[in-house]
Amino acid sequence: MLTIMQLEKILPQRYPFLLIDRVLNFEENKQLVAIKNVTINEPFFSGHFPNLPVMPGVLILEAMAQAAIILYAQSKHIRKNEVNYYFAKVDVKFKKSVVPGDQVRIEIEAEKMLTKMAITKATASVSGDIVAQGRIAFSIQKTEK
Repeated sequence: MLTIMQLEKILPQRYPFLLIDRVLNFEENKQLVAIKNVTINEPFFSGHFPNLPVMPGVLILEAMAQAAIILYAQSKHIRKNEVNYYFAKVDVKFKKSVVPGDQVRIEIEAEKMLTKMAITKATASVSGDIVAQGRIAFSIQKTEK
């Protein structure tokens, strides 16, 4: 299990763009289960259908991508001079809305874990109902600093 403090050491994103609250389960090079708690205090709710708040699909996709990168980083031990670049989504489908009070469970399964890139299968669900699923691919690049 990884806490938010440990996740901040892995991911470069910070509030409000750090979308993973904790990791429940991790199996190196194989799978990861993460949680995103959705509250009415999320900054995007004030502008995204204020009278009927719905989490934007692109942020659900971003949360799935962050979980995939955590799996890769924990498995491949990304160094500080490397940064992740999410570069492709394949056949991502959104099936149900995510609203305040929901807890999104993100399950990532590794399909390919190579030296500088990965392809994963991602599923996001709320109370056992799938809200989004698809494949996410990304590469790891050295930073210019």
